Amino acid sequence: MASPRSDDLTVCLVQRASGLEPAENRAALEVVAEVAAGRPKPLLVVFPEVFARDFGKPGSDISSYAEPLDGPFVQRLSDLAGEHDVTLVAGMFEVSEDPDRPYNTLVVVGPDGLRATYRKIHLYDSFGYRESDRLLAGPIDPVVVEVHGMQVGLMTCYDLRFPELARALVDRGAELVVVPAAWVAGERKVDHWRTLVIARAVENTVYVAAAAQPGPRYSGHSMVVAPTGEVLDEADESDGRVVAAPVGAGLLAEVRSTNPSLVNRRM
Repeated sequence: MASPRSDDLTVCLVQRASGLEPAENRAALEVVAEVAAGRPKPLLVVFPEVFARDFGKPGSDISSYAEPLDGPFVQRLSDLAGEHDVTLVAGMFEVSEDPDRPYNTLVVVGPDGLRATYRKIHLYDSFGYRESDRLLAGPIDPVVVEVHGMQVGLMTCYDLRFPELARALVDRGAELVVVPAAWVAGERKVDHWRTLVIARAVENTVYVAAAAQPGPRYSGHSMVVAPTGEVLDEADESDGRVVAAPVGAGLLAEVRSTNPSLVNRRM
């Protein structure tokens, strides 16, 4: 495996539970100072899905917790990104055209402010849940954003089960796919999570960085996977863990030269 280079992007995944009080979740973002201290730059810090405010009890109304993209959550992210010279990714409920069903949105915020947004395409209508009853699906428009020279594709949680989205991101140039999640715990769910994260990396010869909310409600196991399929770092299910690894174009080029599966496609 290629050694880390000085121009690699350091990816840090914050495995931390979000709560039901938005102000407390904004305060929890202060962990960025601790994460950024002493770590090599450039730095991408990723929080889990819906970090601005957790889903709450299944079926509960979340519309009153939706915020605009210039609301307090994104503003706090912008302040921290500027203060610590980092790029942040985090999930929130965003107001939509349907007052009863917000978007499940990822925001990418750098020192210069809001860089990109992704509204979750595949809603979690599975395993007895009906996310579409209280959330609005985003447009089928895969999002890739440049972060310090690295092309970063965005997915959210249940999107991981749809390989066509990861492939569409790679076709748009993604070299790293970031997956914030609140992967509900249950029988074999950690096995599903780990298998799918690694598979998305291997089949697309791409880095995958998956930031999850912790147990006991969720599965944890935030992880960074190289395009070789090697797990570079992984948490257990506990709260407060930080997973970190360098990602860079050097290893990506090496892997894609050795295994040119994207070029060899016939379908």
